[in-house]
Amino acid sequence: MMLQKIIAGQWADYAVMTRQEVRDFDAWAIREMGMPGVVLMENAGRGCTQVICDRLAAVNGAKVAVFCGAGNNGGDGCVIARLLTNCGAEVRVVICGQRDKIKGDALTNLEIIERMGLPISHLDLLSKGLPQRIGECTEGCSLLVDALFGTGLSGELRSECAQLIACINARRMPVVAVDIPSGLDCDTGVPLPVCIEADATVTFVAAKKGFTLSEDILAVTGDIFIASIGIEPQRP
Repeated sequence: MMLQKIIAGQWADYAVMTRQEVRDFDAWAIREMGMPGVVLMENAGRGCTQVICDRLAAVNGAKVAVFCGAGNNGGDGCVIARLLTNCGAEVRVVICGQRDKIKGDALTNLEIIERMGLPISHLDLLSKGLPQRIGECTEGCSLLVDALFGTGLSGELRSECAQLIACINARRMPVVAVDIPSGLDCDTGVPLPVCIEADATVTFVAAKKGFTLSEDILAVTGDIFIASIGIEPQRP
């Protein structure tokens, strides 16, 4: 299974994982199977890129803005930015937060796109004029990529992060969410208190438990796809 579209409501047909189960699976793939985290990130980004390309009228010359957080979700976004650029898209990367907080595999992929010379903006979420800055970063774009927060997010969002999400939603542009719409709790399916309103969500390894708990989940996830990270969980 490389990429699978979920038929909403038929959750028994798919593997479903909680936040902790996702963490445990990633740890197992890295420690027991010997798959480097950067390889898992590459595979995840490739699955997302496939969905994004399928949703663009034409990839060559399409303008796409990729919003990246400081964690591994942002690292996935950097992979996506590189692969879309290789396909001929005009990609703008927007780093939301402090660069010096980006570590490990995410930093590896950020440094690659820096060496490629991709346009990269850094947003200070505490500065004034955030809606205007987001407007500038997304002007003329055909699609936005949400790579801000992954499944590890829990607890209420900080006010500046909630404002960032609200500003992206206010652009009313097509959005593809990476793994989970940012701001959505992985285990409950409840916004914290706001989340990205995506047109499609490319989640990794398995459907997330929170997707199965709300009849209205498609209003924030859009179409849901499961992308492989290169190794599959065992089904019961």
